[in-house]
Amino acid sequence: MSATTPQVRPGWQGRFYEDFEVGDIYRHPLGRTVTETDNTWFTLLSMNTNQAHFNTQYAADSEFGKPLVVSTLTLAIAIGQSVIDVTQNAFANLGLDDVKFSHPVFAGDTLWSESIVLSKRESSSRPKAGIVTIRTRTLNQDGAVVCSFVRTFYVHKQGALTGKDPFPEAAEPLTVN
Repeated sequence: MSATTPQVRPGWQGRFYEDFEVGDIYRHPLGRTVTETDNTWFTLLSMNTNQAHFNTQYAADSEFGKPLVVSTLTLAIAIGQSVIDVTQNAFANLGLDDVKFSHPVFAGDTLWSESIVLSKRESSSRPKAGIVTIRTRTLNQDGAVVCSFVRTFYVHKQGALTGKDPFPEAAEPLTVN
């Protein structure tokens, strides 16, 4: 076996403005199971005092019989799931519209999201960027749509990001042996 010089291969860099085409669908690769702890912490962080989200006894008397996951947590997970495919190279969200919560989410549900590109246009004020609009929907493990929304964002064009690589230089090289 001959010795080869190890090469650094770039990981997924995300999509740039030029990579988006109207009608493209991105099935975001990471599912996320929501836990009771997630729901409790998010309720505390967001100062949501509705007991339907954190009081099991109170929620037992509701039509659902158990605590609901806070809808803004569902939205946060859905947006987060889409970053890897659509906004890794974005620098600003411009709008979030038509947000719908169409099915309850409970601790133990696993959420999956997918997005479709609705429109794109060049930015008139930022020549190194474009504006993209997507619609995202989030499904639970049974395929029920639990959340959907339209999001518009600024995204860099290819070559717009320049500068020093933020990855630190190792004191010792990484080797095969």
